[in-house]
Amino acid sequence: MSKRKKAIFVLVWLLCAAALLVSSLVIGGASPEESIKETMRDAVLHDTNKISLFGIMDVNPAVISAYTVTFILLIFAVFVRIFAVPKFKTIPGKFQILLEEAVGFFDNLAKGNSPHKNYFLGAYVFVAGAYICIGTLFELLGLQGITTSGRSITLPAPLSDINGAIAMGVTSYLIILSGGILGNGFKGVLSTLKEFSLPISMSFRLFGALLSGLLVTELVYYYVGLSFALPVVVGVMFTALHALIQTYVLTMLTAVFYGEVSEKTPKKEKIKTKKRRK
Repeated sequence: MSKRKKAIFVLVWLLCAAALLVSSLVIGGASPEESIKETMRDAVLHDTNKISLFGIMDVNPAVISAYTVTFILLIFAVFVRIFAVPKFKTIPGKFQILLEEAVGFFDNLAKGNSPHKNYFLGAYVFVAGAYICIGTLFELLGLQGITTSGRSITLPAPLSDINGAIAMGVTSYLIILSGGILGNGFKGVLSTLKEFSLPISMSFRLFGALLSGLLVTELVYYYVGLSFALPVVVGVMFTALHALIQTYVLTMLTAVFYGEVSEKTPKKEKIKTKKRRK
């Protein structure tokens, strides 16, 4: 693409963005049902808008999202294993190249940061990365759920709930702990337990990043004058960035800490000193 075409493309994009912003400010509408404080509180705590889980119990909308994303990934994996993998060739096609690049990226991430005892680390960071990325992009589908009060809400990302983020952080910490056991036995357990704040930091980093995008989008939707076209740009931008960044951050941290605790600690040489008789 020449410089002139690039300049025209940027100019057209800026004009479209300006037109969307002006139109969103001009459009008015009815006042929101909830105050901004209630909207933000429910986006964090989910104490008002709950969904019935098969009539058994009322759960947060993120739980429904988590089950849906897990089901989608499992069905996709089964179909790939049954129908796609047997047809792989020496000269790969587009789908085979895409799949091999994704697997190779996470496998190299695991081996590069943890060359010791990384038997299943590559598989775990691949699964965790796929879940975080697909789970974050899931909210862009705009799937609707009916709350117990009869309201229709959009299903959020699974990890925008603090419980889902904590579960992911604790699971990653247990994987790191297993690396310490495989590499150094009891000493590896002690060295891993020293990082007791690791699951907390990983959980809240993931939760805070995804929640910030959700709150910004909720804030834009709340003000009707901005809810005409701007949420499309804001929502897609925040969601896509968080999906890529948080996938890389959590998998990288897991691989790095796993490599530190699984590395064989050198044995201290016992130096025998001879006492000189006077």
